[in-house]
Amino acid sequence: MNLRAVVVDDEPLARQRIRHLLRRATDIEVVAECVNGLEAVKAIEDLQPDLVFLDIQMPELDGFGVVEAVGAEAMPPTLFVTAYDQHALKAFEVHALDYLLKPFSPERFHKALDRARHWCLQQPGQGPDLEALLAGLRQERPWVDRLLVKQGDRHQLVRTAAIQWIEAEDNYVRLHVEGTSHLLRQTMAGLLARLDPAQFRRIHRSAIVNLDCIKEFQPWSGGDHLVIMRDGTKLTLSRTFREQFGEWL
Repeated sequence: MNLRAVVVDDEPLARQRIRHLLRRATDIEVVAECVNGLEAVKAIEDLQPDLVFLDIQMPELDGFGVVEAVGAEAMPPTLFVTAYDQHALKAFEVHALDYLLKPFSPERFHKALDRARHWCLQQPGQGPDLEALLAGLRQERPWVDRLLVKQGDRHQLVRTAAIQWIEAEDNYVRLHVEGTSHLLRQTMAGLLARLDPAQFRRIHRSAIVNLDCIKEFQPWSGGDHLVIMRDGTKLTLSRTFREQFGEWL
């Protein structure tokens, strides 16, 4: 059985080295090379490869952003390529198929490849629990400053600083950004964990606001408050979330 692989790394020499090491593996076909996270998301969604070699530290949209954009449950088995320190690697050891710590030797590469090959043959189309991996690594990651959203058949990066407020919408969240909006497949709690708490706070079970976009608070009924945004939008601050705005009210 031949395995179709996608190689993702923003460094040309790193992609070239993986290709070179794969020459010994006659059962692996590289179907795409991607130089950034945007290309990676498109290639994974379009080609549905059996295996992904995924660099983590890339500008704008990193490897974790790729996983979140594709969806942890939809990601093919993934070999992570990383320069993370030993503390952060504990999460990889527990939840990842395998990882390659830069710089890695040919022997380490082929050991990881053997493990990936075995996984793909035994459990085709199903990778390890990447959602658990992301949860385990969130303490190590800085807050995201960009989110990837889908517009038709295109992908677009949205700066988090430009998001005015966020509302829950079934299994999605809707990002309100400077007169337009974008749907993102994510839970409110999951997205809030990725945003800087100094800039974003939850005001209701169905709403998160950018503090820089609040104009004023107004008392309302039942202990709730109205939150008036700078664009005139009126939202509800429920009693459940009122305490975190004590210095504002």
